Amino acid sequence: MKIKLSFFFLFSLSLLGFGQRYQLAPDTKVSVLTFGPGQSLNDSFGHNAFRIVDKDRSIDLVYGYGEYDFDAPNFYLKFARGKLNYLISKHNFSDIYYHYSSYDRSIDEQVLNLNIEEKQRLFEFLENNYKPENRGYKYDFFYDNCATKIRDISQDVTVGDIDFITPEDFKPKTFRSLIYEHLNKNSWGSLGIDVALGSIIDREVSANEYMFLPKYIHSFFANAKSNGKNLVKNSSNLYSNKNEKTSGNLLLSPLMIIGAISLFIVFITYRDYKNNERSNWLDITLFILTGVIGLLLLFLWFGTDHTATAHNYNVLWAVPFNIFVVGQLFRKQAKNWFRSYIKFLVIMLCLLSLHWIIGVQVFTVGIIPLLIALLVRYIYLIQFYKKIK
Repeated sequence: MKIKLSFFFLFSLSLLGFGQRYQLAPDTKVSVLTFGPGQSLNDSFGHNAFRIVDKDRSIDLVYGYGEYDFDAPNFYLKFARGKLNYLISKHNFSDIYYHYSSYDRSIDEQVLNLNIEEKQRLFEFLENNYKPENRGYKYDFFYDNCATKIRDISQDVTVGDIDFITPEDFKPKTFRSLIYEHLNKNSWGSLGIDVALGSIIDREVSANEYMFLPKYIHSFFANAKSNGKNLVKNSSNLYSNKNEKTSGNLLLSPLMIIGAISLFIVFITYRDYKNNERSNWLDITLFILTGVIGLLLLFLWFGTDHTATAHNYNVLWAVPFNIFVVGQLFRKQAKNWFRSYIKFLVIMLCLLSLHWIIGVQVFTVGIIPLLIALLVRYIYLIQFYKKIK
């Protein structure tokens, strides 16, 4: 009988502990972590996460929204089509600290000035969000990412609205110019982003939209107010990076590599002009290359859920139709419509320049030499076909 009573007593205590273990202590610390940029492209913009520390229950957890499952079916196809679900992650702070410090990425912490009800609400939200059936969310680089999640969830768990105060020296920028704050314009990562993303990212963004970048979560949270009090109680730097981010090798930059290729195209064109001939292989290569790139851009524009790849006027130089007319280049004498088509390509390059000048879309500096080389080659083809008409 005594054994049974003892067992019942211990069992009751365990149930009581289980029911209360998610009840945070009043002095629980809730903070926002901001991790500095890394060396790789996907780390170039930094990262944000929530940290919850409850010493009474030995809890020191970090929740972030930047994880994805490489084992997901059709991973790369879903990623390309913008249909890949990102996941909320949960790790011990010690593991997170070791990971980011080992990659020499800075860690800054802002302790939030929340009451116990708000802390509890945030903790329960994150725990519920971490359940397998709730973990996934449809990622969007500008509107729903690891940084915007921190902003939006903070708004949801606080009793009143958070007032993100706009600095007096605030100057409106575009999404693209904000990206340039983290990437060298003359880099392969910047070139890929500039070619893939459309004019939609060249509009001026609001102060609230700045917070798609982790560093602006940090700066806007620092001055924010909630219920008449500062949102952030105190801030500290937990780890400072020791080395500056490298800018890359200038000789291997897009401007140098594409510039060298473009000079080669112009040289072959000049040689063709002197010899009154046409290097068929060069024209076929250019039409196939620009046509394939154009088709990929159309796919990103119309065939995916990516919001930032729409209205991409890079198709004015990477013309998708080029892949379908390449057969004309195998003919000794081109048909009249093909000669008109080459004039159309020249007009497209002029339209691209106009779009750039008036600010409809900003194009990557790395393709400037290629645009000049394409213009030179198209004008030569017009003159060449006119001679053999």
